[in-house]
Amino acid sequence: MTSWATMHPELSIVIPVLYEGANILRLVDHLQAIAGDIVYEVLVVDGDPEGSTLKYLPPDIQGITAPAGRGSQMNAGAKLAQAPTLLFLHADTRLPSTALAQIKLTMAQAAAGAFDLGIDSPRAGLKWISRVASVRSRLTRIPYGDQAIFVNRTTFNQVGGFPNIPIMEDVALMQRLKQQGIPIQFVCDRVLVSPRRWEQEGILRCTLRNWALLGLYTLGVSPHRLWRWYRPPSLPKSGLKN
Repeated sequence: MTSWATMHPELSIVIPVLYEGANILRLVDHLQAIAGDIVYEVLVVDGDPEGSTLKYLPPDIQGITAPAGRGSQMNAGAKLAQAPTLLFLHADTRLPSTALAQIKLTMAQAAAGAFDLGIDSPRAGLKWISRVASVRSRLTRIPYGDQAIFVNRTTFNQVGGFPNIPIMEDVALMQRLKQQGIPIQFVCDRVLVSPRRWEQEGILRCTLRNWALLGLYTLGVSPHRLWRWYRPPSLPKSGLKN
């Protein structure tokens, strides 16, 4: 990896985590493998106040803690970012091999963008879900966070960053951009996200739940009420799951 500490980065990659010690090093290695000549920095933001995931980071990766919740964690990372472009990357998402170069090219003519969605599974049902999700996001111009949203840092700050809500922070940011007339560009290559949530909860249940949450949020239901419905039973009421 090109050290972000010795060269001014072109891209700041903000990764919100919560109990991702088993995955974070694989993601760091993945980024190094696909970076090419793009100079980037990685900022890992742990929602666990004990910093349990940060203990796994190599010394050249910056890690901080922030109140649990993707929105607050990603805002905290963005405040420390040095690059003109911010990439918000989930810990269980893998980028296509030319992703960083494609982000650079896209940002030369746009202020925000995202990738199409792929799910890392051979199951036909999950392939269908990823295609439907990609079509939905292109039609609405509102990608989800697991599609590796990237945005000009100045633009991000101008719209106020992510709202401090427990769920739908990615949708809310995209809506803020749309309200400001800022177009969102899509990269045709697909990110690959882990199928773990569909496998744990069931494909149909997880998909219908996600559609219902988006629909209710669009109708004006409070994100705090939606979070109470979404929160996995195993998660403490005081915590948020990334």
